[in-house]
Amino acid sequence: MRTTRFLQPILLASLIAIGLGSAHAQTFSLDWNPRSGDVWVDAQLADMNQYGARYRDPFIDEMVRYHAAPRDLVTDLLVNRRWAPGDIYFACAIAQVIGRPCRQVADEWERDHGQGWGVVAKRLGIKPGSAEFHRLKKGFVPSYDRWGRPIELDADLKRAYPNHGQGGKPDKAQGNEKGNGNGKGNGKGKGKP
Repeated sequence: MRTTRFLQPILLASLIAIGLGSAHAQTFSLDWNPRSGDVWVDAQLADMNQYGARYRDPFIDEMVRYHAAPRDLVTDLLVNRRWAPGDIYFACAIAQVIGRPCRQVADEWERDHGQGWGVVAKRLGIKPGSAEFHRLKKGFVPSYDRWGRPIELDADLKRAYPNHGQGGKPDKAQGNEKGNGNGKGNGKGKGKP
């Protein structure tokens, strides 16, 4: 009985700490505003915050494998500096488009992010509506595909990925090549056109 009374305050303190930790994890999504200059991009970055917070290792792997970011940098930004996953993604994606290291763009963002990603990207040479901006936007789609995460395409991206999300095979615009026709199939879908 005495042990139970001793453990109650410890259990209560643990539950409060867990509650505060989850409240802190949610606060960046409530007041976080990337201000990229594109509503669709902002929505995807916000969604990435949820994905990266829940699936940290696949998010880090994506940044390392496909965005040429050093694992120690991504981990430091996410864990130690508590960056939003969407900010990490965008820093590394911008870096790839402009041919600079992710660390350099992250340093730029950390120094002066008060006006948002749109201003930082413009200062780094990515103007709204430019070919670089469209390349940056297109980069979201393969990341979401690798994660198996649904993505709603805006009008520009629907033109770039006309078959995306329609159950068909990805086309070359999506960065995937079509097969050589030697596959056997799985036998499902009998009688369907």
